[in-house]
Amino acid sequence: MGGEHLALGARGEALAEKHLKKAGYRILARNYRCRYGEIDLIAEEGGSLVFIEVKTRSSAAFGHPLEAVDAHKRGQLTRAARHYLEATGNTERFCRFDVVAVAVGGELQLEVVRNAFELEEGHR
Repeated sequence: MGGEHLALGARGEALAEKHLKKAGYRILARNYRCRYGEIDLIAEEGGSLVFIEVKTRSSAAFGHPLEAVDAHKRGQLTRAARHYLEATGNTERFCRFDVVAVAVGGELQLEVVRNAFELEEGHR
């Protein structure tokens, strides 16, 4: 990935984190990496453990940011979340996946989609 792309992603993650903190999320981890992939942010909110994917776009040329969280990406996030749950002894913890779409081209737009998709196979 190019440096500009990485910088855009980091900017979007920082904006998303600031917004989520104001909304009452408590950030537990940033850029959690394991062999299955990466989770941008892990937080607690309202008694739930929340795995957060941040998608940032500078223009609509490649579609809405939420369109990038396709079945393949959801699978990667689910596997990485299972790894985190097992590694931290939280396999019985209620969790959910939120997606934050950040558009920074022109006026800043930020959209949080709570419960964007489900963790499958026995995890709550």
